[in-house]
Amino acid sequence: MRRTFLKYLPVGDRGTTQAVVTMPTMLELPDVPQSAATALRVLLIAGAALGAYVLVRTGIHVGVRHLLNRSRTESGGDVLAPAELERRVTTIGKLLVRVAGAMLLVIAGLMVLRLFGIDIGPAVAGLGVVGIAVGFGAQTLVRDWLAGIFIVLENQYSQGDVVRIAGVDGVVEDFSLRRTTLRDLDGTVHSVPNGQITVASNMTRLWARVNLDIGVAYDTDIDRATAIINRVGEELRADPEWAGRLLEAPAVVRVDALADSAVTLKVLGQVRAAEQWAVGGELRKRILAAFARDGIEIPYPHRVVVSRVSATDPEAEAAAAD
Repeated sequence: MRRTFLKYLPVGDRGTTQAVVTMPTMLELPDVPQSAATALRVLLIAGAALGAYVLVRTGIHVGVRHLLNRSRTESGGDVLAPAELERRVTTIGKLLVRVAGAMLLVIAGLMVLRLFGIDIGPAVAGLGVVGIAVGFGAQTLVRDWLAGIFIVLENQYSQGDVVRIAGVDGVVEDFSLRRTTLRDLDGTVHSVPNGQITVASNMTRLWARVNLDIGVAYDTDIDRATAIINRVGEELRADPEWAGRLLEAPAVVRVDALADSAVTLKVLGQVRAAEQWAVGGELRKRILAAFARDGIEIPYPHRVVVSRVSATDPEAEAAAAD
């Protein structure tokens, strides 16, 4: 039922009155007791906060998934597996949803306190001071989180990749928004805060390259040595055991250097991701066997010592004569 309220206000000095019509505002519930009205307002605030939380959570997950897909498409990266994509969305979504949920909870709490007539000015000021203090104390943690978010969004590396970050090489065993855990060839586990990562080098993204420097003696026929190396590369590419690991046969691309005791030939070949080390080792073994079979010398550093024999030393002359 809608009610109209009349309020009589004095006008002038003669005591006359004037009727003024007032209407209840949206937050005023004149048909119910004050306690029930307050309870209804609290429920309204709680429902609005809950609805906003659901909308924000859904929007964050949809937005993060869209950003990951767009970043992968624009950068030409590899297609993320559904499980990996879901893990990345969950990793970022949890942090953003928790932050948004905390903000909504604080706002709703302040609104409820105001309904009960409590002055929220000191509370707001106190929260501002606490926020500044936490910001100064946790700036390193916030930097790690922000760096981790961009690593995930840009798909810089994933669990199982071989990377070089912060001067450490290893396999990514675990990854979170705060830190990356690597295990190197010695089995040592390194925990690297994401905020310390300025350059991330991923050695197992899509494809890799065998990069060898093969040295031969200066008196070697370079064309013949090149033909032998290229033949070994073709044989490796045709081997059923290794064919699935190579994308192109390794071959000599140039004379790379004229060193002190060798002519260096640069050998390059494209392989599948994470196969460059195994293929490189097998290629070295086959080139060594082919050089030994065809009489190609692989030089090694050596030193020539020239000794002069004094003519006044009979024993030295006798030793030289022998």
